[in-house]
Amino acid sequence: MQKAFKVTLIPNHNQEVLINKTIGCARYVYNRFLAYKIELYASVGKTLNYNACSQQLTILKKEIEWLKEVDKFALQNSLKNLETAYKNFFTDLKKIKGKKGVGFPKFKKKHGCKQSYKTNLTNGNIQVIQNRLKLPKCGWVKFHKSQEITGKLVNVTITRTSAGKYIASILCETEIEKYPQTTQNIGLDLGLKSYLTTSNGETVDNPKHYKTQQGKLRKAYKELSRSVKGSNNRVKAKNKLGRAYKRITNLRDDFLHKLSTRLIKENSIICIEDLRVANMVKNHKLALSISDASWTKFITMLEYKALWHDRLVQKVGTFYPSSQTCNHCDFINHAVKDLKLREWSCPQCNSYNLRDKNAALNILSEGLRLIAAVGAPDAKNACGELVRPGAIQAQIVEAGIA
Repeated sequence: MQKAFKVTLIPNHNQEVLINKTIGCARYVYNRFLAYKIELYASVGKTLNYNACSQQLTILKKEIEWLKEVDKFALQNSLKNLETAYKNFFTDLKKIKGKKGVGFPKFKKKHGCKQSYKTNLTNGNIQVIQNRLKLPKCGWVKFHKSQEITGKLVNVTITRTSAGKYIASILCETEIEKYPQTTQNIGLDLGLKSYLTTSNGETVDNPKHYKTQQGKLRKAYKELSRSVKGSNNRVKAKNKLGRAYKRITNLRDDFLHKLSTRLIKENSIICIEDLRVANMVKNHKLALSISDASWTKFITMLEYKALWHDRLVQKVGTFYPSSQTCNHCDFINHAVKDLKLREWSCPQCNSYNLRDKNAALNILSEGLRLIAAVGAPDAKNACGELVRPGAIQAQIVEAGIA
């Protein structure tokens, strides 16, 4: 499988200048050909494809000498990104029939957006030896080694962060050592007061990384606002603010990676609610807390790690009343819609239910029911998720729910 290894580069001055030039040239090529596509479509009603743009780029490099100073693959990949953006826009436009979707490609800015470029492997132009990475034009660049980079190199993406650091994402085709098979299944109920509650009764506290770092952010913003525009102190203050945000991201990613890895390692089937986060953040009172929780990123981690280790992540429908349904008798108590009601007794069977644990148990039960309803391996379930064959299907049959 393909796996990306992220490392922090330690370039010297010349390498840093060349990386910045490459990022700028890739942005220039993207913006120039986007403007050319728009102008051409407005005049003659048609646009250029990738091959035509690539031929125009060859001519452009003869006219503009400084485009020859940087990696050619960075410029070609910039054109490919533009072509992908166009295809996504028109495909999404046909699919949703005029509703708001991906949107038309936008011009890239020098500040305030992701600054990166991608280069491809060919004829040994990219190599990794111990703590050094060989890049086209840049040569050997040192990096902080935090993990072993294994497998066949595919490409490398270089990103300049808002804190002024350079991150290399090294994509490799590698063999992933799978975790031992397990028969345990689990349901997860995501929340804000506690990050998640499992069907086993375990509760994971919400670390709330953004709120705990708000004091440092406020101080960094104050220093930035008091600095003079165009001064070196303003650059330092801006980098300090970027480092503060990066620390929040690192803390959050570390928490999510460790939690998702543990859940994948211990469980064979993970049932989770399909949350509509984009709609939930419209509530301005909870938007900050929901964004800080990063539920979407957590679910994404569960999904790709499940694919690596032959596990299954089953999503339950958004409108399934997991909190309102009694897990003993399936009675639906509409009074539980009130978020302040954290525990309740069932009017029908008199069973005592904790809100979050009850929801996790119902999510597990509904998830297993959806899997059993699919039947055939490699088929898609009701939520559109692929069901993996083999050991998981055998466990379902043994459990008597198929």
